[in-house]
Amino acid sequence: MLAFTRNTVIVVLLTMLSQLGGIAWLIALLFKRRILVFSGAHIVLTVATLWIAPVFGRVPITCGAGGPLQMQSWFYCALNRQYVAPELRDVAVDLAIDLETVFPGTVTLALDGNFPFVSGFPLLPHLSHHDGRKLDIAFFYKDASGYKPSATRSPIGYFAFEDGPTQCPQAWLTLRWDLKWLQPFWKKMELEPERMVATINWLAKEPRVGKVFLEPHLLDRYGVSHPKFRFQGCRAARHDDHFHIQL
Repeated sequence: MLAFTRNTVIVVLLTMLSQLGGIAWLIALLFKRRILVFSGAHIVLTVATLWIAPVFGRVPITCGAGGPLQMQSWFYCALNRQYVAPELRDVAVDLAIDLETVFPGTVTLALDGNFPFVSGFPLLPHLSHHDGRKLDIAFFYKDASGYKPSATRSPIGYFAFEDGPTQCPQAWLTLRWDLKWLQPFWKKMELEPERMVATINWLAKEPRVGKVFLEPHLLDRYGVSHPKFRFQGCRAARHDDHFHIQL
């Protein structure tokens, strides 16, 4: 009974983490060398999904290096979190190409997209990444030498928040994490204003983009106002570490 409970918990957690992880663990239970078999099964399932997911209306964003649009980390690809609807991938590719045309050498980094299968399947910790129509894009950064291609302040592109005023009250029961204890560990870089403004203006004008989540203080910083840009509310994750775009 204990083993059944333990394996059930493992399957649930792995499924929540990567969608395919639970299946890989069930396969591994048939063998003695479970960790080795699990790793191999997960790799096979992940690679196979690159070709299977498009049949179900999801396509992957490129995980390898090269090109103006890239996933920010192998982490997202290993956990099958780089899938979006074909139209949304086209939007991201067009944004990246246009930015690279205006600012040669620019690399646009994608963060969490969606899982490859089943609309309504939650991509934790996000509240809405469950239908292939949402994608997070990393901010653009610079240091004293200028723009830093493919660079983010945190290792996964999230949780390096920008300082700015907010009307949200302090509350313990909330998904609006400030994570103040983490902030000193991130790289010392600043937002690159030209690419940030260009991205905001591009998204505002792009008819395929229906909504963008971005903290109001960043819009104020860059002097932008557009009804497409929304505040996600005080009970959701902060959006002054990335752009959230959706069809």
